[in-house]
Amino acid sequence: MTAQELAASLQGKLIVSCQAPPGDPMRETGTLVRLAQSAAAGGAAAIRANEPEVVAAIAAAVDLPVIGLWKDGGIGVYITPTVRHALAIAAAGAVVVAADATDRPRPDGSAFADLVTAVHEAGALVMADVSTLAEGLAAAAQGADFVSTTLSGYVPGTPKQTGPDLDLVAALSAAIDVPVVAEGRINTPEEAAEALGRGAHSIVVGTAITAPTALTTRFVAGIARP
Repeated sequence: MTAQELAASLQGKLIVSCQAPPGDPMRETGTLVRLAQSAAAGGAAAIRANEPEVVAAIAAAVDLPVIGLWKDGGIGVYITPTVRHALAIAAAGAVVVAADATDRPRPDGSAFADLVTAVHEAGALVMADVSTLAEGLAAAAQGADFVSTTLSGYVPGTPKQTGPDLDLVAALSAAIDVPVVAEGRINTPEEAAEALGRGAHSIVVGTAITAPTALTTRFVAGIARP
């Protein structure tokens, strides 16, 4: 699938992130596959998934494009941090490999452009997860096929917000030609629609759909009495 074909299929659509953090009861391949199948049944246009085993299982189970990544570690660059991780995700069946494209150093000393080249040579596309406008501009210039606002608010120096960084969505959409994907803290359908209105090509929602532990925690905190 070419970048243009995939972009056309995703325009104005919802991508559901089917992931679970370490130690969560949902972090089991079969469970995540069923989440992906449920998202597909509900009308999702694509699935975002973590780790080669899960990516491969979901790609085999749902007739939707899979945006794959490999989280390794928990500080610094940990979303598909090296070319090795990226190629493993492409080999697992991801149509798109999502990777950290911030300006922080990568563990293998490579540049983001090296990862883009390797993934393209493997026949897959690249989604750049960024935290700032400058990083998005750089990622697009280095050949990323999609740019996502995934890391805004999670990298030091970026705005801490309870909702999505819609200003970044708008700024990126006005500045680059590649599709901009809004991701991060999109909690309601209204916020998703607003992101599209601010220029997002498509939307990724994870926690608000696929994370019962986090959702339960939010409700428990919301009804707690002093």
